[in-house]
Amino acid sequence: MIPGSPIAEWSLPAEPGSARTARAAVRETLQDWGLDTAVDLAVLLVSELVTNSLRYASGPIGVRMVLKSGGDLLVEVSDPLPDPPRERTASPEDEGGRGLQLVACTSRCWGTRHGRTGKTVWFELSVAG
Repeated sequence: MIPGSPIAEWSLPAEPGSARTARAAVRETLQDWGLDTAVDLAVLLVSELVTNSLRYASGPIGVRMVLKSGGDLLVEVSDPLPDPPRERTASPEDEGGRGLQLVACTSRCWGTRHGRTGKTVWFELSVAG
């Protein structure tokens, strides 16, 4: 986290414990920002996106949160894989495949963008009281 700033960012290794690390960092930061009502949903969605990155990418995973002046929280998860994630419909028997559906259904908006070294999946949550 950048002290005194409404921006926090972390670089995580592509290791199994990184999803847990991301959840803890997001939880602590949002609590520090006084956004307790956004904690559970933001932690869940970040966990889903970091887990997707761990499953498909083989490099550092970036997590960035920006508290925007209009009362929205922008969250970005980046990895070095250039391919955008594919939203799919999971059957009741599937173990996975619901992460992007969850992001799409619970966030204010979401999307992907390409960068020089991979892609970023982002979402926004309304956090204004």
